[in-house]
Amino acid sequence: MATALFTHWSCLEHETGPGHPECPARLSAVLRALDAERFQYLDRRQAPRATLDQIERVHTPDLVARLQASIPITGIVSLDGDTVLSPGSFEAALHAAGAVCAAVDAVMAGEVRNAFCAVRPPGHHAEPGQSMGFCLFNNVGVGAEHARFAHGLRRVAIVDFDVHHGNGSQTLAEHDPDLFYGSTHEWPLYPGTGALGDTGDYGTVVNVLLRAGSTGAEFREGMKTRLLPALDAFAPELIFISAGFDAHRADPLADLGLVEDDFAWITAEIAALAARHCQGRLVSTLEGGYDPMALASCVAAHVGTLMEV
Repeated sequence: MATALFTHWSCLEHETGPGHPECPARLSAVLRALDAERFQYLDRRQAPRATLDQIERVHTPDLVARLQASIPITGIVSLDGDTVLSPGSFEAALHAAGAVCAAVDAVMAGEVRNAFCAVRPPGHHAEPGQSMGFCLFNNVGVGAEHARFAHGLRRVAIVDFDVHHGNGSQTLAEHDPDLFYGSTHEWPLYPGTGALGDTGDYGTVVNVLLRAGSTGAEFREGMKTRLLPALDAFAPELIFISAGFDAHRADPLADLGLVEDDFAWITAEIAALAARHCQGRLVSTLEGGYDPMALASCVAAHVGTLMEV
């Protein structure tokens, strides 16, 4: 079966201002890379808007209302030192979360084996009641709850290899015995969460800490010895990937040394567990990655691997 690509033009309309690392050029670079001939067989689909019901399975109605009310008519407004809104931001955020829900539907219907959502703003820092860290809605969290509500799944897993810990995603999992969250991230680094001892109430949270300067060797070791065995034991019915590529050695916001082959390797490892436990069902969504050229080449490696599994 094919790999689907979900995206929407509105995700380019979330303007963040001069010098902001989470800029439209990131997504433009990704989409150019995925226009290459090797990706001609991607099943390309337009992402719909997420409904407010889908969003509010994760986020408080108050947060949704505050975001809507804060959207400027022109220019940019700041929610915090990192997170900003422009006139197109709410529409972009709805389509970013909607992409993940639509990808779940396509995978669960057997229309495609797996999917990649090329969207922004990213999502894994967004808490139920607070947008933060470049993120407005927790896209992967909204998708996970959609999978359980709309498709009757019980055990769902999120694997997050962004260089920053997904505090919002961990919040969703730490009190839920049926939601696994596993993260590799540089430590210490923003947002300061994701300690080694954070395992959640039911042991469904796994954090692998990487020191500044760590390379693919340490990343692979942490995955092989801690995160992947825990994921295997959890035996999910659907796996999500929070696919951040800011652990790449060229990224300006962190200090790890991963390269494209490391991301291709972990993609294949996660896909193998998806094949073992959930008929290959796998949904990946873009998180970080702030050197556009490195991001584009990493996404190409990631999506190319998804197409081959």
